[in-house]
Amino acid sequence: MKRRWLACLGVLGCGSAPHAIHPQAANAQLSLAADDRMITIPAGKYIAGSTPEERGASYDDHLSATSSDLARERKWFEHEEARHQVTLPAFRIDLMPVTQGQYAEFVTAGKAAAPMIDEPGWKAQGFPQDFATEVVRYVWKAGSPPDERLDHPVVLVSWDDANRYCTWRGELRGEPRRLPTSAEFEKAARGDSGVVYPWGNTFEPQRLNSADAGPKDTVPVGTFTTGASPYGVLDMAGNVLQWTATASATAGESNTMLVKGSGWDDHAGVGRAASAIAHKPGVRHVLIGFRCASGG
Repeated sequence: MKRRWLACLGVLGCGSAPHAIHPQAANAQLSLAADDRMITIPAGKYIAGSTPEERGASYDDHLSATSSDLARERKWFEHEEARHQVTLPAFRIDLMPVTQGQYAEFVTAGKAAAPMIDEPGWKAQGFPQDFATEVVRYVWKAGSPPDERLDHPVVLVSWDDANRYCTWRGELRGEPRRLPTSAEFEKAARGDSGVVYPWGNTFEPQRLNSADAGPKDTVPVGTFTTGASPYGVLDMAGNVLQWTATASATAGESNTMLVKGSGWDDHAGVGRAASAIAHKPGVRHVLIGFRCASGG
């Protein structure tokens, strides 16, 4: 069942459209409200990584969804770690990705430039999305995000932008905040029993915003409540991929950071808790957002 999670939490006013964020945004109330809803992930072991069988099934799912075996041909999932146990200390992680409205408070505070990119800059990154039809709608104008996207996840932010936002939010709270590590993201997404997707072991398109059943656009964070992880964390797959604090250790991916989850134009097989891709930290993509974490 889909619903506008932020609205019904009382942050934006249930049943009403969100309003534009203006100077100092009432002391960053949206960012601090998100901080109040962080989820505690307990200390202990969890099952990480994937088996050859899981990866094979994911290639089959992707082929079935797209009628293309590109994922298998390009070995998208072959860099995943083998299935194993990992022990982590307790930590906290955001319930949902950081929204355009929350990030606007950071911009209004003079801590970052508005998320923007022009067509030459987009094309220089080499991504396939068409600028006019798939990118320009996310570009901020006059220093503000589009009003109709304030409760959507912020995109077009670099790794450094995301990391600095979390640091800033921690300064507001008086406690350190940071990007989650790849391991923390994986545990928060799959619980301690090693489920393949946040909701279970099979791909179910109605549980996330993906290209298989979604609008081919971002949606308000927390819309797909039935896609919650075992810990109740939302949007760990679908809507947007998310920056982590972990650098890639894969050969040929030097100076890159791991990005977890999946985006609105991804298909089945992508977005499993074990999967990750690597991007240069300066990348600005319409498929990449972030969330914050603490502790650990």
